[in-house]
Parts: sequence; C-alpha cells; structure tokens
Amino acid sequence: MPHLTTSTTGAVQEMGVGVPGYAHPLLAPVEWAELTRPGTPLHWAVLNVADGPGTRPDPHCLEAAGSLRNAGVKVLGHLDLCHGSRAFGEIVSDAHRFLDWYKVDGFYLDRCPTDRADLPEVRRVAATLESVLDGEAHLVLGHGTHPYPGYAETADQLVTFSGPWTDYRWSQVAEWTAEYPSEKFAHLVHGVPRSHLDEAMRIARWQGAGTIFFTDRGDRTGQNNPFQTLPGYWDEIVSRIGPGVSE
Repeated sequence: MPHLTTSTTGAVQEMGVGVPGYAHPLLAPVEWAELTRPGTPLHWAVLNVADGPGTRPDPHCLEAAGSLRNAGVKVLGHLDLCHGSRAFGEIVSDAHRFLDWYKVDGFYLDRCPTDRADLPEVRRVAATLESVLDGEAHLVLGHGTHPYPGYAETADQLVTFSGPWTDYRWSQVAEWTAEYPSEKFAHLVHGVPRSHLDEAMRIARWQGAGTIFFTDRGDRTGQNNPFQTLPGYWDEIVSRIGPGVSE
C-alpha cells in the first residue's frame, strides 16, 4: 500500500530535500550557496570532494561544509561501496578522513548492495560508521532501487529510487515499505520536466518518500552526473514542500 503523507487539509508533512552531491564548490558556487538559504527544507547534503574525501583537506569544501553545518544542515560524506566490492578498510579510512577534515554528520553509502547475501557486510560497515561518530551518524544507503527488506533496519534512510523520470513515472513501490514511515525513504530523479513536477511530487508522496531531489537536468545534456547542478525550478520545489523561499 502507498504511504500518502498528507494531513486532513492536504498539506504535505515533513517532506524535504536531500542533495546527492553538487559539483565542487569552485565549480558550483551558486548551488552550494542556495543550500544555506533560509526557508530551504533541506534534510541533508552530500559532500563528495574527489570520489570520496580526497587525499588532503580542501579549503573550499571545508568552507562549504562549515556553512551548511552553521545553517543546521546535515553534511554527509560520500562513500562508494562499489556494489559490495570495496575493501572494508578503505571505507573506514575514508570515513575517518571525512570526519577529521570536514566534521561530517554522517555518510552517504553510494552504490550500496541490495541483495540479502550482502546484508551482513553492509551491517558491519554501518555499525563501524556509527561508532566513528559515537553513535550519532546519519546514514543513507544509496541503493537506487528497492533492496532486500532487511536493509531498512541498517540505516536511517534508503534511496529506493535513483534514475530518470521516464522510469520513475511508471515505477512501483515495494509492499514491504508500507511498514516504515516516510522519513525512511528517499527518491532522486533526473530529467523531470517542469510541466511534470507536480506529478513527480504526487508519486513521491504516494510511494512514501520523505526525502526527494528532482531536477530537470538529464544525461542527454552531456553531464556525467545530472545531480551536480541546481534544478531550473529549484524555487518551485522549495515553495511546494517548505515554508517558503526567503528573499
């Protein structure tokens, strides 16, 4: 069953934005500045310096992360699990660098496995990352699709959809997700036309996603990652799900 999260007046409750990782602050200064704008319903933003924390502290990323934390936004370090093929020690080492250099609030585990057989190792990684932040880590598993249900007990959030609008508009929610509140799930969708933004919002609500990132950018533009730039209708998204844009 879907989880439509509306009140008796039809208002959306607790939906917010999760930013999966803008380009480097030098390349996307406007994008990073927008994340600290008052009135933005932002749940978290991912910091990806160089496919991870990089080899040394980056002053521009340090400034961007500090501005977000000062604005009350959770900053998550980007850790690539490579679908379960990455060494445990490498993951933990990168996590420590993110914490030491950028004081992150948690981690985004990109390309997280989805199969039942990989669950014990992901649980091991998640437990270790929790200990790195003394049990206060916000963990998001970047599956990109519905995983084996056991993963829901492993982290704060699961990304159960990441992909193009052409797939999202016909997507179906897994029945087991109805056992969890909307804040457990996130949807990241690219290539959403402005004319279909309302439809995309309705799909997210019906499927029980508490965190979203929609953009009109798409792979056809030649970008390696359509999520690295600000959506053309950013203000519209903020006004639909937040308290309003502060001018």
